[in-house]
Amino acid sequence: MPTVDVHTSTGDVTGSVDLDEGVFGAPVNVAAMHEVVRAQLAAARAGTAKVRNRAEVRGGGSKPWRQKGTGRARQGSIRAPQWAGGGVAHGPTGEQNHVKRVNRKLRRIALRSALSDRAASGDVRVIEGLAFDRGRTKAAAAVLDALGLAGRRVLLVLAGWDDDVTKSFRNLPDVHLLTVDQLNTYDVLRSDVVVFQRDALERIGTGRRADLPVATGAEGEDAP
Repeated sequence: MPTVDVHTSTGDVTGSVDLDEGVFGAPVNVAAMHEVVRAQLAAARAGTAKVRNRAEVRGGGSKPWRQKGTGRARQGSIRAPQWAGGGVAHGPTGEQNHVKRVNRKLRRIALRSALSDRAASGDVRVIEGLAFDRGRTKAAAAVLDALGLAGRRVLLVLAGWDDDVTKSFRNLPDVHLLTVDQLNTYDVLRSDVVVFQRDALERIGTGRRADLPVATGAEGEDAP
């Protein structure tokens, strides 16, 4: 069973915690992660691109020249797609839907694979006592320095949303914050190291995963 040290916000080690073998020691399924990340990125697309077709372009109501006798190709409107300034054929309509459906089982396999990969490489950390009197970026940066994470892309997983913690870390470009119910494959893979609040890790690793709310959309996945 994987084991990691538990750190304080000053970098001191206060003990260790066993990671759930089913979540952090699962086989890494690259194909599942690929499918789920594609689905997340597709769901994040706005789908608002829009061009005008020949019926929506202004002008071109009359035939540019007569049908026969000019030696030129016959044309019906200067707003046809082959004309400069004409309408676009088969272009985006603004109503396209890029959503790619992935079943819940595959999402869970992908998330467990991503977490297991980070755990195998030693890039899962646990912190307790993470609290700030008020939002201060300087204090948040000091926590990262104490943990030896300065300059690395960090995914910080909180047990619950905390305004002071959020305000402290949100101006650090290399830190992304999520609550445990928002944990997802894409954000785990795009980070260099995943830092769990101890309370958040306990919600994953004590067998009470069914109690976690199910997040939906581009940023949230099912709990592992």
